[in-house]
Amino acid sequence: MTALTSVALAALPTERFRAVLDDAAYEDLLELRERARRLLAGRALWCVSSTATGGGVAEMLRSLLAYTRGAGVDSRWVVLEAEGAFFDVTKRLHNWLHESPAAGGALDAAARRTYEAVTEAGGRRLAELVQPGDVVLLHDPQTLGMAPQLRGRGVHVIWRSHIGVDDPGARAAAAWAFLRPYLRDVDACVFSRERFVWDGLEGMPVAIVPPSIDVFSPKNQEMSPETVRGILCAAGIVEGRGGPAAFEREDGTPARVDRRATVVRERPLREDDRYVTQVSRWDRLKDPIGVLEGFVSHAGETADAHLLLVGPDVAGVSDDPEGQAVLAEVVEARRALPRPARSRVHLATLPMDDPEENAATVNAIQRHAAVVVQKSLAEGFGLTVTEAAWKARPIVASGVGGIQDQVVDRVTGLLVDPTDLAAFGHAVSRLLLDRALARRLGEAARERVRERFLEPRHLRQWVDLIERLATTSPAPASAAASAARPPGAADRRPAGG
Repeated sequence: MTALTSVALAALPTERFRAVLDDAAYEDLLELRERARRLLAGRALWCVSSTATGGGVAEMLRSLLAYTRGAGVDSRWVVLEAEGAFFDVTKRLHNWLHESPAAGGALDAAARRTYEAVTEAGGRRLAELVQPGDVVLLHDPQTLGMAPQLRGRGVHVIWRSHIGVDDPGARAAAAWAFLRPYLRDVDACVFSRERFVWDGLEGMPVAIVPPSIDVFSPKNQEMSPETVRGILCAAGIVEGRGGPAAFEREDGTPARVDRRATVVRERPLREDDRYVTQVSRWDRLKDPIGVLEGFVSHAGETADAHLLLVGPDVAGVSDDPEGQAVLAEVVEARRALPRPARSRVHLATLPMDDPEENAATVNAIQRHAAVVVQKSLAEGFGLTVTEAAWKARPIVASGVGGIQDQVVDRVTGLLVDPTDLAAFGHAVSRLLLDRALARRLGEAARERVRERFLEPRHLRQWVDLIERLATTSPAPASAAASAARPPGAADRRPAGG
């Protein structure tokens, strides 16, 4: 069963960025708002994804589209919903695109039938809703197969890939081959970094657009130490009553954290316990077991700290069928530890009933952490790194994917080889023991986010790309990506950067 479900969007004022931008940057933002209004007057901007909760893409879309609505653009968000077999295939694509050893299953004719049964139905439904002149942004492999159904509707179709791998091999090439036919009906492709651009996109406009965070969202808004403690206590992460567990919703209304996390632990954390945290989906590519082993073997006892691994309630993430199995593996790995080590490792799953309440809890967890880590084996961008950097937290992260674009080693954080558990643990210990270094790296990390990864830059790149496409007709069905060329080929036309 396939459905397109509309996601309700707020309209957020661009004026709020006055608090974080200098005068010149703020004036540029106001000019950008007027340009977007003129460019998209009478047209709709559609974003299509496979989930509205449970990941960085969904969070980013919610705020970006709210700001475009606030700027006077008719922005719409629909989610492609389907049954489990479809997401089994798209998770396989996700793993293959990341060259994951746990790729699982073949991308064969049966997989294509499953994929097209959903995407064709979703594409036909969307084709009934769009109007000539509209712009459709399809996000990630789950939605790319909708593009052929939009042919002839007079709309511009952009495919936005949030994932990739530094060194693509046979698995990634096979995933590209599976998806490439649907690019015939796409007018432009957008990737997070140059190294993620596929071979074989000759003649197609390609934009490099790194993600961004909304610093006013519940996940990133400023919080007092009293509020942080109140939220951690209300969520059951830390023992005690704390202060008010209050936060502000995206629409500016007050709210409170009431729902408690499910925590696997020997005893609750106390307010004075120092902890290291990784916040991510329960995904093998995030390597939660590697984080656990690296911390226990090389960091925890030295620095008298705890490890808090945090992820969503797996029932609340509809497009990731492996989450339950990965969480079970992490629970078992923790259970197998000797009791003294096990007492320092805490596993928390956060309820997804209210995404904004979930985000506020993550905010408090990151702000209270002594060190934030992201030891991914592969990473499209790693918004959890951006979030922690904005909070001026000291960061230890893998030198992979988009993390490398965010963390300057020994300047805004510490980068490690994700397979070197000893190096990971020693880097964590170093920041736990050297508080002056940790503070210096955290402050520099926040400034890097301010300069490079806030939403005004992101919005400008999208407006620039749409403006370029507006001067051309939507691509006919024959406008395919043709002969294979390496990334960075001379005749590729970058749109943005």
